[in-house]
Amino acid sequence: MSKLFLPAALALTVLASSAAPAALVAGPAVATENVESRLTLETEGAAPGQQVWVALTQKIRPHWHTYWLNPGDSGIATSIGWTLPAGWQAGDINWPAPERFPIGPLVNFGYKDTVHLLVPLTLPADAKPGAPVTLTAAVDWLVCEDICIPESATLTLDVPVLHGAAKPAAEAAALFTEARASLPVPSPYPVRLVPGEKQHKLVIQAPELAQGKIRDAFFFPDDFKTAASNAAQPMQLDGQGLTLALTPGGALPAGPAKGVLTFVEELDGKPLRHAFAISADTGAGAAAAPAAAVLDAAAKETAGTSLAGAILLALLGGMILNLMPCVFPVLSMKAMALISHGPGHARQHGLVYTAGVLACFAAIAGALLALRAGGAAIGWGFQLQDPLVVSILAYVMLLLGLSLSGVFNIGTSAMGVGQGLASKGGLAGSFFTGVLATVVATPCTAPFMGTALGYAITQPWYAAMAVFLSLGLGMALPFLALTFSPALLRRMPRPGLWMDRVKQALAFPLYASAAWLVWVLSVQAGPDTVAAVLAGMVAVAFAGWLYGVTRQSGTGWRVGGGLVALALVVASVLGAGRTAVNAAPAALAASSGPAKNYEAFSEARLDELRGQNKPVFVNFTAAWCVTCLVNERTSLSTDTVKAAMKQKGITYLKGDWTNRDAKIARILESHGRSGVPLYLLYLPGAAEPLVLPQLLTEGTVLEAMAPIQG
Repeated sequence: MSKLFLPAALALTVLASSAAPAALVAGPAVATENVESRLTLETEGAAPGQQVWVALTQKIRPHWHTYWLNPGDSGIATSIGWTLPAGWQAGDINWPAPERFPIGPLVNFGYKDTVHLLVPLTLPADAKPGAPVTLTAAVDWLVCEDICIPESATLTLDVPVLHGAAKPAAEAAALFTEARASLPVPSPYPVRLVPGEKQHKLVIQAPELAQGKIRDAFFFPDDFKTAASNAAQPMQLDGQGLTLALTPGGALPAGPAKGVLTFVEELDGKPLRHAFAISADTGAGAAAAPAAAVLDAAAKETAGTSLAGAILLALLGGMILNLMPCVFPVLSMKAMALISHGPGHARQHGLVYTAGVLACFAAIAGALLALRAGGAAIGWGFQLQDPLVVSILAYVMLLLGLSLSGVFNIGTSAMGVGQGLASKGGLAGSFFTGVLATVVATPCTAPFMGTALGYAITQPWYAAMAVFLSLGLGMALPFLALTFSPALLRRMPRPGLWMDRVKQALAFPLYASAAWLVWVLSVQAGPDTVAAVLAGMVAVAFAGWLYGVTRQSGTGWRVGGGLVALALVVASVLGAGRTAVNAAPAALAASSGPAKNYEAFSEARLDELRGQNKPVFVNFTAAWCVTCLVNERTSLSTDTVKAAMKQKGITYLKGDWTNRDAKIARILESHGRSGVPLYLLYLPGAAEPLVLPQLLTEGTVLEAMAPIQG
């Protein structure tokens, strides 16, 4: 009897296991203060070459909400960064139909309570069955009630790789049924969008809807420019179907208007919410042919830029930075200081100078990326938007100029700025020069830099840092190449009296830089700050003179003179900082009128002009941007360009980024730039603007405007 029982028991076990429902594959839940997140697989596993579905489920704190693809008037869409084995691919998020969340005058789009975000996952055909494979998802979201809190979680999911196609997991069926029920379905009705100056019309051709009880219709656009988030969408039902009146949120994007149309239908006395994914033909005409010769091809679309391409552009841009007026005197002084060194010593100075440049670029990039990660809308040159930093730079330029003029010497070498900071032949002076050259280069934007830095700020920190360091390496390369080339060093002129004359001449570009920085302060913080900084410059100049005259005296005089000089410099910095904090900025483009050929930029004014189908030229600039000022003098303010703009009816808008402006920062980023200058020319009928190069000529501007008929 027992011999028969054992095989029977084994058979029953096999039958039971074959009939058992597939096991649930889910990762551990991770809870933040306001959201609990978890990954779940729809199937019991995955087979090589198979596509399976993963759900990111978020349980949101009551009365709080997260955000949709287009968050509306404010907010940030939830994002998922996947870490997958080689060959595995994760697709885009399939977004459920959103809800509206009015907050004062603003309206946001997003989700409350519980939301399931579905993502397709595809295995490579050569995936090896066996032990489970761990997937990692770095999830970031913004959760809001009366306040908004950025949150994140790192989620994991162990996916078994099976020999055969994976079956659905019974325990996951309800979750995925609910998730798919929340997705918009393709619209069964023809839809078109009729553009208008002040109002678009979304027309849904569905006569059967006219017979039903339809209410609460709303169109959620993928692109916020298609329809203003906080504007009502009046609905009209007639025999042809449903029409919604949309208030434009900006210039109508190119291509079909995509989004989600929702409405509530009363069926048997019960409300049923419908959600349709639509792609509406806008009927917009093709834009006029662009003036290809003036397009900055690299900056036209940073989405097409690879990391290798961005690094190359950064190297080229960094080399060009050496020709900028603030950087060139510093580099020239350092180059002349090499004359007294042998080749071996020169190479040491070249390497240490490069280390100083890279260290300073890494510090600036680290601060920029950290502040952006914290939600600050800033870009390249952000530190110059602080009047205190500008004041300090003005003092530094003045002191360097005084040193070159012979008022005092920093170190024993006549040309070695910073050479007295350390021994070992002044190697620390070379490091300091690299740092200084980087600091004074930040007001400048060279060709190729815009695309490289615009790409960098959209990438993970390690890729962004690689681009910034490449920019620094490019800036250091000319000097580094000089120090590693004995032939070039031998061609350098012999030391002599001429070096003192050149040194004194190089002081004047630094004085000019200091004067320009004071003008920047007048724009940033007004006349009171300028007065404080000018007084501080007198004190700083006296401190430099006092430091110089006491160097040849006894120890007591040297120490006393040095302390007094230091106290004067510190007091000057503190005085400038205190005044700058309390000052009211005077915007560069704040005024417009008959005496000026431009208006102050605003998104509302741009939208108004675009709605009237008028040509518009937009100049995003800053008082501290050297490249911007040169372009304005040589290419945008000439009589020829002014006359051409007037004859063609072009409205010139100027956006001032001298002080921090989050709206302008977002516009710069939307065009793949991390800083100014940015020049946009909107042609009549064109969906997207022409992006002009960062270095302009009068001919470049006129050629760009040529397609516009006056």
